[in-house]
Amino acid sequence: MTNKLKILLPLVVLAVGVALAAVIVMARPTVERQADVVPPPLVRAVEVALEDVRLDVASQGTVRPLTESTLVTQVAGEVTWVSRSFADGAFFRRGELLLRIDPRDYELQVAQAEAQVARARVTVEREVAEGELARQEWQELGEGEASPLTAREPQLAEARAALQAADASLELARLNLSRTEIRAPFEGRVREKQADRGQYVTPGRSLATLFSTDYAEIRLPVAERELGFLEIDLGRTLPSGSGPEVELRGALGGREATWAGRIVRSGSQFSERTRMLELFARVDDPFGRTRAAATPLPMGLFVDARISGRTAPDVVVLPRSAIREDDRVLVIVDDRLRFRDVDVLRVLGDEAIVSGGLEPGEHVCVSALETVVEGMSVRVQLDEGSIRTDQDEEELL
Repeated sequence: MTNKLKILLPLVVLAVGVALAAVIVMARPTVERQADVVPPPLVRAVEVALEDVRLDVASQGTVRPLTESTLVTQVAGEVTWVSRSFADGAFFRRGELLLRIDPRDYELQVAQAEAQVARARVTVEREVAEGELARQEWQELGEGEASPLTAREPQLAEARAALQAADASLELARLNLSRTEIRAPFEGRVREKQADRGQYVTPGRSLATLFSTDYAEIRLPVAERELGFLEIDLGRTLPSGSGPEVELRGALGGREATWAGRIVRSGSQFSERTRMLELFARVDDPFGRTRAAATPLPMGLFVDARISGRTAPDVVVLPRSAIREDDRVLVIVDDRLRFRDVDVLRVLGDEAIVSGGLEPGEHVCVSALETVVEGMSVRVQLDEGSIRTDQDEEELL
């Protein structure tokens, strides 16, 4: 009996397990298959707003003096005196005495010329007196009117010509004497001194290179397409103070400094190499000689320039990434992308200025999308950070 139980018990347990398994399988819920749902792509967008934008033009250039000249001597001699203002980098005033050449030879020439003038003047007076005497004697003889030769008119004309020549020689001697003092032709600064005390100089010898300090000029090349943004007449020199303002920036002493100037004229032609036209900006008193607190603007400094342009009214400023091929943008209408042709006025740096084709309040997509289909659905995040959907905010990051 015991052996039968040992055999039947496992069979009973197995049968019960099979029955339970069958019940579980039959009682399981039916699983319904569903298609995978892909959410629309999340894109960034900006809201269109109209504004007035000043179309400034950027350029670069090197500061140059308005006037630069080489100081030369017109007479020969030894340099006997030099001013403290006659040194590299020194400032000088207009008419200031910079150096002196030994004047003794020229003083002697003046004395000799004065003596020649005195002798010539005596000769003229003698010829005048002798001519009067000759006329009186001829009249006393009763022979009629005296001839020019009898009246010594040719001799008088020769004496007067000799007096004029003596006066001219005296004037030249005095001029050469005045040239022994070399004076500054304008208010400025010494770029390079090339002569010093004790040197013997000859006519035409270069003494120094000078430049004026009343104004500084910067040549600013501007592309042809940028000229339309400026209020400037390319056909004439602009009246003083009427040209566009220019802000100049440069590194000076390890810090950035700024200076204010104006456009005063344009170049005569476009560069054949760069296809740009030069505009000339002028800065008054670059060294701050009349303005103690002004930052000096050294010659030769390389500066960045921003030229004030005309103002474009009611335009839209968009990120450059918003402009697609053929000047089109993607406008979001009811969470769908629509292509829109726009009028792009200017693209500069990371910004694009649109003058037509958009209305205030519209949303423009600025995300870079590999594939775009007209009317495709999207989820939108405005640039201010507000999410118009309730999920997957992290997909944009």
